[in-house]
Amino acid sequence: MIRLAETGGGMPLYQLKITLRGSKPLIWRRIVVRADMKLDRLHSVIQTAMGWTDSHLHQFLADGVYYSQPDAEGDAGDIETLNEKRYTVTDLAPEAKMKFIYEYDFGDSWEHQVLVEEVLPPDPGFKHPVCLGGANACPPEDCGGFPGYYDLLAALANPKHEDHEEMKEWVGDAWDATQFNLAQTNAGLKRLKA
Repeated sequence: MIRLAETGGGMPLYQLKITLRGSKPLIWRRIVVRADMKLDRLHSVIQTAMGWTDSHLHQFLADGVYYSQPDAEGDAGDIETLNEKRYTVTDLAPEAKMKFIYEYDFGDSWEHQVLVEEVLPPDPGFKHPVCLGGANACPPEDCGGFPGYYDLLAALANPKHEDHEEMKEWVGDAWDATQFNLAQTNAGLKRLKA
């Protein structure tokens, strides 16, 4: 395990495994980002890597503290909420094997577990986040959380299902729950800064 103070210069990289909690089969991505990446930037990386459209609110949760967009900052009862633009990945998980939560779309409540798999040495050639792998497409936006998602999959799998045609038209012919395109994901990440 490499701690930030031990690197002797340069910023370490974090290898993160992002898993959509409750997904069966698992929907996950493995990405590499700079340790000092601000949480608002990590939000953009997760959106791109998972395949979401950034159409809903989000928040991070670590050790009982919430981090969100500046306009959502403040205290909500006993819940402390901090400005995500002021905190980094390292602030939430200072070493390998630590975890935190990224929640997207409070209505559908897509919770992602973010695990720091490894802290890697600095790489002066690292220019943008990179996806190393993943499996399965993220659910379509606004499908109703996992209950709606699994209903959608059941309707799509059964041509005799009463909602089959409607759901097929709604998701489009190009969407496939089993697909993950690494090259397409990395092309999207390449447009983001490290």
